[in-house]
Amino acid sequence: MIAEATRTALDEARAAATLADLREVRVRALGRKAPMSRVRAQMGSLSEDERREIGRLLNEARGMIESALAAREGELAAREQEETLARDRIDVSAPGRRRDVGHPHPLTLMADRIVDIFIGMGFRVAEGPEVETDWYNFQALNIPPDHPARSMQDTMHVEGTDLLMRTHTSPVQVRAMQAQDPPIYVVVPGRVYRRDPFDATHSPVFQQIEGLAVDKGLSFADLKGTLAAFAREMFGPRQRVRFRPSYFQFTEPSAEVDVLCMNCEGAGCSACGRSGWIEIMGAGSVHPNVLKAVGWDPEVWSGFAFGLGVERVAMRALGVRDIRWFYENDQRFLAGFHA
Repeated sequence: MIAEATRTALDEARAAATLADLREVRVRALGRKAPMSRVRAQMGSLSEDERREIGRLLNEARGMIESALAAREGELAAREQEETLARDRIDVSAPGRRRDVGHPHPLTLMADRIVDIFIGMGFRVAEGPEVETDWYNFQALNIPPDHPARSMQDTMHVEGTDLLMRTHTSPVQVRAMQAQDPPIYVVVPGRVYRRDPFDATHSPVFQQIEGLAVDKGLSFADLKGTLAAFAREMFGPRQRVRFRPSYFQFTEPSAEVDVLCMNCEGAGCSACGRSGWIEIMGAGSVHPNVLKAVGWDPEVWSGFAFGLGVERVAMRALGVRDIRWFYENDQRFLAGFHA
């Protein structure tokens, strides 16, 4: 029985095609229900000499089976490893997959383009803090604490302090004037904060670019010429501008500035409300009180200022209907504006 069980186990070990098959052979040959295990369980009824002889035969058989199983396991493991390597082999000659490359955000591209145009006119870039004092954000800009103009901007205040989130980039103009003597020509890009709803045309955080020029003899005519040149550079050589009277506390006179609709070129369409014009910014001559706030004599110095929302210009120029698309990080949308 022992010899027959041994031959069967050795034949099955050599015939095993996989490591899983080999494990089953081990259980059948050496497990608790294997023939040799049953022989060992019956040895108690044998004489001492018989037990000694049967034990020797069982140990020899077990050693032969263990050796055969180990040898076959090595062969099967090597074969499976070769198959795995062949299956997972990397073809180093195959072309690799290109990694996605980051690109500037469309609002960044638009802001840089606007700023570059004014730099080309001789303006320099000025920057300042986004958390401001009431004096820089309002009072220095001719908006005293009790002035009704403050109701035009719903301000975010920093809890537990006298500070606020700037509602426009105009405070940087004040800081720039304090930091140097006139004349001054600065353009100020940056984020501003207002308590606006987040909908298709509004955002509580948006980008604004303002400009300030103060020199001797500057007039509203210089403002018109500057913005007309900007519009042609920004939107094309056939572009025109229109100034409509408006009100800003820090400029006098003040105006809203329109350009010909980029969609219909002034003919009138649904995008411009059939008017042929699109509003892009506010502007005006610097109010004398703003100059006085920084110690500059308005009898000697005069100037102009303007401000526009980057998102508004980007929406008009790029044909974007919803401001939220700029902030949703949808790669399908953003990929259309790569530089």
